[in-house]
Amino acid sequence: MKIDTGATAWLLTATALVLLMTPGLAFFYGGMARAKSVLNMMMMSFGSIISVTILWVLYGHSIAFTDNGNSFANKFIGGFDAVGLKGVATQVSEGLLPEQSDNIPTMVFSAFQLTFAIITVALISGAIADRAKFGAWMTFTVAWATLVYFPVAHWVWGTGWLNKLGIEDFAGGTVVHVNAGAAGLALAFVLGKRRGWPKERMRPHNLPFVLLGVGLLWFGWFGFNAGSELAVDGTTGLAFMNTQVATAVAAGAWILVEKFRDGHATTLGVASGAVAGLVAVTPAAGFVDPWAAMVIGLVAGAVCAYAVGLKYRLGFDDSLDVVGVHLVGGTVGALSLGFLAAYPFLPGQHKGLFYGGGLHQLGLQVLGPAVIGLYSFAMAWIIGKIIDVTVGFRVAEEDEATGIDVTTHAESAYDLALATGGGATRAPVPGTAVPEAKVEADA
Repeated sequence: MKIDTGATAWLLTATALVLLMTPGLAFFYGGMARAKSVLNMMMMSFGSIISVTILWVLYGHSIAFTDNGNSFANKFIGGFDAVGLKGVATQVSEGLLPEQSDNIPTMVFSAFQLTFAIITVALISGAIADRAKFGAWMTFTVAWATLVYFPVAHWVWGTGWLNKLGIEDFAGGTVVHVNAGAAGLALAFVLGKRRGWPKERMRPHNLPFVLLGVGLLWFGWFGFNAGSELAVDGTTGLAFMNTQVATAVAAGAWILVEKFRDGHATTLGVASGAVAGLVAVTPAAGFVDPWAAMVIGLVAGAVCAYAVGLKYRLGFDDSLDVVGVHLVGGTVGALSLGFLAAYPFLPGQHKGLFYGGGLHQLGLQVLGPAVIGLYSFAMAWIIGKIIDVTVGFRVAEEDEATGIDVTTHAESAYDLALATGGGATRAPVPGTAVPEAKVEADA
């Protein structure tokens, strides 16, 4: 079967764009964290790249995107025929629709899907900033990717049960964002609150980092959404435009909420609103018209702006608002398809309620986030608890006070002595403490 070189080239480009999103996330999260834990926060994203890449090659692709030959078991988990990506190099993936001519090497499709798995795992880390052991986090990434992400990807994008029912998720509203948001909520409960939260105001330490991070995320997201068509056609262009439209509107909606509620619009608000829009349009990008993408962005920006405050009311310390942005935003996007889907194109999918599709698709769009959210939360809580009672998931209180960057990584993002004219200093020795007042002065 002849390979479509244009579609293949675009998908390789989209793969690189999506991979760039994880370093972008590192800057976004790193800027939102406190100065004494920014390196640890960024390391959690880069650590996810390491562990998930290895797992994907060993068995992740096989679990998510092969058929295990058993009609019942295949509803929940793929097979193991492609362990180690055996034989994948010679395979060609056909287009989603019969009329599509985009035939791409399966290895390119696999690389594209790998980048989705990486950032999904990395997203969870924002919920437990400032207090997680790096080794425990790396252990969690292995277990959660294996037991949750790979099977859920099979359910929705492989030949699993949600796919067969006809759930719509163009680029990962449920597989990525609801999945990660629910896991983040579970880990926030397992690890408990940060020392001093919520009485102590734990502001972002570097807002330019936050804006740099969201810029990289926004740029990479065009690969995330438009690449998910796996072709170069009208739907690719639709997903590209909808990504831009929803993101801009959501950023505007968030800062409008801030202006009316708090009296001022903030850089953190515009960054958070942009991410909320990106999250919400992800499941809908190729299924809705641009005017509908504007509605999705408007709703997501406003709803998420209020949702991030739920942690104070409900008493869980979601450090960097993973729940309020990704779980809530992903749910908003998934549900929107039950009303606004205009271009369903896979078997079992229907138009939304506003396009005469009735309640069928709306019911599926409620089912997807509910099932995936509950499964991810339960599994993340169990995995987190097992890690916590065996090797311990949370750093010691003294290490948390001193700062994880120094106590875990023997590094500091900023040389405070040089900044204050104190002269050059050598790198801290592992296990030694920096005076708390000195480290927390800018935290």
